[in-house]
Amino acid sequence: MPSKRDYYEVLGIDRDATDEKIKGAFRKLAFEHHPDRNRNDGAEEKFKELNEAYEVLSDPDKRAAYDRFGHGGNGGPFGQGFEGVDFGGFGDIFDAFFGGATTAASQAPQRGADLRHRMKITFEEAAFGVDKEINILRTEHCSLCQGTGCRRGSQPSRCPGCNGSGQVRKVQQSIFGRFTNITTCPQCHGEGMIITEPCPQCRGSGKEKHQRGILVKIPSGVEDSSRVRLTGEGDVGARGGPTGNLYINLEVKPHKFFRRDGNDILYELPINFVQVALGTEVKVPTLDGDVKLKIPAGSQTGKVFRLKNKGISHLNGGGRGDQLVTLLVVTPESLNKKQRQLFEELGKTFDPTATEK
Repeated sequence: MPSKRDYYEVLGIDRDATDEKIKGAFRKLAFEHHPDRNRNDGAEEKFKELNEAYEVLSDPDKRAAYDRFGHGGNGGPFGQGFEGVDFGGFGDIFDAFFGGATTAASQAPQRGADLRHRMKITFEEAAFGVDKEINILRTEHCSLCQGTGCRRGSQPSRCPGCNGSGQVRKVQQSIFGRFTNITTCPQCHGEGMIITEPCPQCRGSGKEKHQRGILVKIPSGVEDSSRVRLTGEGDVGARGGPTGNLYINLEVKPHKFFRRDGNDILYELPINFVQVALGTEVKVPTLDGDVKLKIPAGSQTGKVFRLKNKGISHLNGGGRGDQLVTLLVVTPESLNKKQRQLFEELGKTFDPTATEK
């Protein structure tokens, strides 16, 4: 078990320190290390150590015994140390410094909560943009009392517990002096007003849930995992605060044969080796429909053709990307008798050493 530190060392004072110096040193260190203010690891143990040292050194009899026997000594009166000291009484004191500031904030207008919705869209919808209507369950002002929380014809009354301030003040005397502890009124919860005749529809909350249809405009060029913000379409705020936002998280479904690379579209064109050997003209699918593409004779697999302005629209305007068409020469897996005969005859016309160059 680790040995206790010297109480004078704990408080950072000399052994001949006066009562005023002891009190001043403790007051300074207690503020610094109180767990409600200092969230660092070990702050609670440090604070307990400070309290234990002060409990002993602030009492003339305990201090005299400590100066003579130390923490325990052989057979000294503090053989068990100064255990069991109650340190809980300082909590209310520190609440006066660090707890009262939240009351004013609780009475201020509060912004409504943001809402989130996941939407799946197609590859084409992401490319060109789309308008979609969704249904959102959100908190709105009560339609009967218009958000007051009161029965029609009635008004909220001033809270008798705090006289409308939303705060309760309590004077306390402590080792630090005389303090006024300010806390949120438990009767009105900081509102300052009490609803004596609540609205039968919202039961005094002033709010209710509504299912709303909202039109969402998805701009052209959005990508998978993009987010669209609809300002003011979230939950209603409190005490006149602004409404929250609605965020639409987009999930773009994969396309059957297109892939995306930024604002460009990638497409692999399957073609047989007769077509690439002789050259041909083929139809290539694009987001705008089929277009004709000339394949020069002798084109190799992997060759890329660029179709200008056939890609994805730029998100902030300014044109479109391109479509990149990559040739993929397909070798037939099986040949009929006639095809095999023709290929054998064709093969005899080639120089067998040509592939070795």
